[in-house]
Amino acid sequence: MRVFVTGATGFIGTALVPELIGAGHRVVGLSRSESGVRTLQAAGAEVYRGDLEDPDSLRRGATGADGVIHTAFDHDFSNFLANCEKDRRAIAALGAALVGSDRPLLITSGTGMGNAAPGQPATEDVFAADHPNPRIASEMAGALVAATGVNVSVVRLPQVHDTVKQGLITPLIAAARARGVSAYIGDGSNRWPAAHVSDVARLYRLALERAQPGARYNAVAEAGIPVREIAEVIGRGLKLPVVSLPPEQAAAHFGWLAPFAGVDLPASSALTREWLGWHPTGPGLIADLERMRYDA
Repeated sequence: MRVFVTGATGFIGTALVPELIGAGHRVVGLSRSESGVRTLQAAGAEVYRGDLEDPDSLRRGATGADGVIHTAFDHDFSNFLANCEKDRRAIAALGAALVGSDRPLLITSGTGMGNAAPGQPATEDVFAADHPNPRIASEMAGALVAATGVNVSVVRLPQVHDTVKQGLITPLIAAARARGVSAYIGDGSNRWPAAHVSDVARLYRLALERAQPGARYNAVAEAGIPVREIAEVIGRGLKLPVVSLPPEQAAAHFGWLAPFAGVDLPASSALTREWLGWHPTGPGLIADLERMRYDA
């Protein structure tokens, strides 16, 4: 299968490209920079020059593909609303190139989109068009594209990690460095789900190959790790005190991350594992945090 991948030089993309090539697929990776071109060529992928903010270039890139995986997302969370709208436009453009075919389009969202009620694990069978998180725009865009007959499915991501990056935990570490303490909100019992980047890459491949229209997959290896435990391992790594903060002090410590810091977001992947035969084998989040270099 000739697969067009956006975000091919990003954190997940650099694990996904060799996963796809190793399974016998041809990969065409989107890049807007010379360094990205070199990265893709070194990985054995073809290069397509384009830009996430240029819908026409995305449409052209997807036109000759047998399948599309859209992992690109602008992770400047201080401008989250605008970036979710940018993602909506990108999905619409990619979908427009696939109308009238059964070629799969695999898009990306977050596990929080499947939380039906506070404290309940997010599940794949929950879809709420009125979800308050702006990232629902990605899934709404996918639904609109699917309504035109395109084969759309969704991978919902937790905190994806290795020993270098860990989703929202990376800025959590930055906040601890800047403030001189590793903090959590209240008793820190709120939970974040997680998965190693190698397991996530394999899930994308399996979902592409299954090409099941309308499917939503939770890329969750660990259902929920208390943020207090995350803060404690960060404190040990940075040799900083670990403190509990009341909610009213969250903004001062966490900045733009404050709305996420105290949220309980457990998630299940039971259906995903059943549907895809996906069995995560990578290291756990705490293990990666314990092994990372905090002096780098």
